[in-house]
Amino acid sequence: MRTFAYDPFISKEAIEAAGATPVASIPELFTHQYVSLHVPLTPETSESINKSLLLKMPRGGTLISTARHEVVHEGEILEVFKERPDFCYLSDVCPKNADAIKNVLGDSYMKRAIFTKKKMGAQTLEANNNAGVAAADQIIGFFENGVTKFQLNPFPAEEPTAKRPRLS
Repeated sequence: MRTFAYDPFISKEAIEAAGATPVASIPELFTHQYVSLHVPLTPETSESINKSLLLKMPRGGTLISTARHEVVHEGEILEVFKERPDFCYLSDVCPKNADAIKNVLGDSYMKRAIFTKKKMGAQTLEANNNAGVAAADQIIGFFENGVTKFQLNPFPAEEPTAKRPRLS
């Protein structure tokens, strides 16, 4: 499987170094079969995933979102479901209009739209503790040993280790 990525804050070279093929724009990203969304909610991203982008997706296109539900324009995704019987949407948070989506999709609801009841992440005390310990271990590994295995935005290959911040 080939992976394509768009990030206005990361160079094309860094995207390639991470193993993905950079695309030039958000609309270009939506010409692919699967789009996995990992963006924060900001004034610029609020309702930015809209009907015009979703209709660019090929037949059987699937949007997978781990972003906040406000990033996806809920009214327009309902329109996409009405116009595109092949479109699928998976999200780790239930949109406010989930009942309307369920009504539009009828029997195909669980085949074309899957949502969790609430943002999943760490939902138990044990999971929160484990996540905290794992994060601390990863941070220590990075600062003490330069371990970048869990780094989301890798340093460019040409940046020497000496430039990384160090704890005293």
